[in-house]
This record gives sequence, C-alpha cells and structure tokens, in this order.
Amino acid sequence: MPYPYVLLSAAVSLDGFLDDTGPERLLLSGPADFDRVDEVRASVDAILVGAGTIRTDNPRLLVNSPARRAARTAAGRPEFPLKVTVSGTGDLDPGAQFWHTGGDKIVYTTPAGADRLRAAGIADTAEVVPLPGDWDWRTVLADLHDARGVRRLMVEGGGQVHTQLLQQGLADELQLALAPLFVGAPDAPRLFGPGRYQPGRLRLVETRPVGDVVLMRYEPTAPGTGAVPSAADHRWLALACELAARCPPSSSAFSVGAVVVAADGTELARGHSREGGDPVVHAEEAALAKLDPADPRLPGATVYSSLEPCARRASRPRPCARLILDAGVRRVVTAWREPDTFVAGADGAGVLTAAGADVVVLPEHAGAAQAPNRHLLPRPGRDAHAPGSSEV
Repeated sequence: MPYPYVLLSAAVSLDGFLDDTGPERLLLSGPADFDRVDEVRASVDAILVGAGTIRTDNPRLLVNSPARRAARTAAGRPEFPLKVTVSGTGDLDPGAQFWHTGGDKIVYTTPAGADRLRAAGIADTAEVVPLPGDWDWRTVLADLHDARGVRRLMVEGGGQVHTQLLQQGLADELQLALAPLFVGAPDAPRLFGPGRYQPGRLRLVETRPVGDVVLMRYEPTAPGTGAVPSAADHRWLALACELAARCPPSSSAFSVGAVVVAADGTELARGHSREGGDPVVHAEEAALAKLDPADPRLPGATVYSSLEPCARRASRPRPCARLILDAGVRRVVTAWREPDTFVAGADGAGVLTAAGADVVVLPEHAGAAQAPNRHLLPRPGRDAHAPGSSEV
C-alpha cells in the first residue's frame, strides 16, 4: 500500500540531545536554519509531531514566510500544511497552540482516546480519527496517503516518533541539523532511543553549513525483510526502473532493469536487458553474472527487478526466477507483473514463492517500469503479440 514520502527533521547538540532539562526549550538552531525549516515545511503536504512534543514544546508548526504561503495558495494548495499528531490516550491540552494556529489538523487515536478528545472539545478544532484494533504507523501513513492526499510528510518529533519510524523502515529521509553546543545532562531527551534498527550505513545525500549549524541529509539503504517493504525498497526499485530505460530498444523483448542489494544496503550488482550488446541477456541474469556464486551475502540479499522475473524463456536454459533461486536469494521486489505479451500465463512470482522466496510488488512504480515498453503493450483495438518468450 502506498505511503507518503516520510522526511524526519530534527536539530541535535553535538552530543546527540534534542533539548536540555531546563524549564525553557533549548534553541539548537539559529535564524538561518529556522528559515530552512520553514522552506521545508512549505514544500510538504503535512507536518506530524507526537503527542509528547505537543505537551512539552507547545509548537505552532506554521509556515512563517508570507511569500511561501502565497506560493502555496497560488499553486492551488492550502496556505498551511495539514498538522498531524498521534495519541493513544487522547490526553492533550485543548489550549495548546497546535489546535489554534494554521490550517487543518488531524489526530489519530484509539476509540477511548477519541472519547476523551471529544470531551475536551478538541474535536471542534481538529478531525479526530479513532483507529480500532492494533493499529500502527503503517495504518496512519496509509490513511494519510489514501484518505488525505498526503504525498510528502515532514516529521518534526519527538525522539520516540523518529525512533519508531526509522526502526520500522518507514523513513525515506533524515534531515539532521547539528548544533555547535553540548548538553551533557544524562536525563535530557535524545533523538534516537535504543532498539533494533535496520543494518548497514545510511547514504549521505548532502552536507552544508546553515548559519552556525551543519545540515546533514541521509537516506536509509537497507532493504525490507520478508513481505514487508521498507522505504529503501522504493529507492532501489526506482533505480531498477531507471536502468530499464537504458536498454537498447527491442520489438520482441521487454526492457528491464535489475539491482542486487545486500541486507545491509550495499549494492552488489546491477544489470539491464541486452546489456553489453548481448541481444538475449536478461536484466537479472546480467546482474547476477557479475557476482561470485559463493558470495555469502546472496542468501540475505534482495533482487529488485522492474518487471517480474521470467518463469520461462527460449534463449537460455534457465529463466530468471530459477537463476535467482539458484543464487540463494529469497527476496524479490518488483514493480510490474509480466503481461501475456510474449508468454501466456507468465508467473515468475509463483515459481519464486513456491520455492519459499518472498515477492513484493510495489505497483506505484509500474508506470516507470512500463514507460520503455509502451510500444510492446496492447492498445485498444490492437491484438496482443503471439506467445513467445518473456525477454527473448
């Protein structure tokens, strides 16, 4: 299910704290960075903070620049992004600035929390959404995407919310402003708490000074596990779709891109159809051929393929689904199930799952995967190609 692009935003001290233990909030950023944050707020559809942040910081979460607000309305967007919070108990102050500034607000809660919020009058200023059962962040993100039209979500705290989203593989980007000071108080709140995080190193996208702080932007790279996708899965699959666009065009074979990624987010190999002048090589085949079959990282790796790996082919002894299984890989992420253009009833996913592999389909990338293959797809009034072989 599609989720918004989730951007985690925070400022921390050199020793990793979000605040000190004093009665007033510690201002870690300076004017230049506050203006940068304002620019980011103006670019998103919604801003989310946890209930704890509302209680301790009493934030307004506004776009302060009149010019940026005017640009939003000129583009047909609300003057202010949607403000979002999550509270299981519904124990929130109805007088907090969150409810009385900016535009629309929404709070996700439990049925009992909803009763408490309505009794406090918060339902008069915000939409209260009770989520039954054992709901989690994926439920919240899916509702924001599907029911509220949120495509970019900025998360501004607190540390528990940041920790949960990052540990669950739901953060697409981390924007971290490093302030030139120390806090040193052991009881002060930290940005990230203990627990199990995804393995490997994040990818540094950007670093630059903003006034006297340093902005660092990171992207998680570790694939998801099993059938549960991570934010990094989308990024790697998008790369596979970009590789598909590099294929030499063909009237008798699909253009496909593939990337093999280790569990820690290390790219192991990539390939695309007809790579290196070979008219019949498949994308997954080209990528796997670049690896040592004994590479110990393969059993934990994920293969990203813009098109479902083939189950049958005429040009080679083994189809790509079998090549993947023989390499020891047991997780595949794809954008698009193979149509019947060349093979009737193609079912590479079935071959993979029957052998115990997990196959994750992310259909929001199907358009990019299909783009270099438009000339091969049936159009109204045109017969499909006769059966043959999937990618030759």
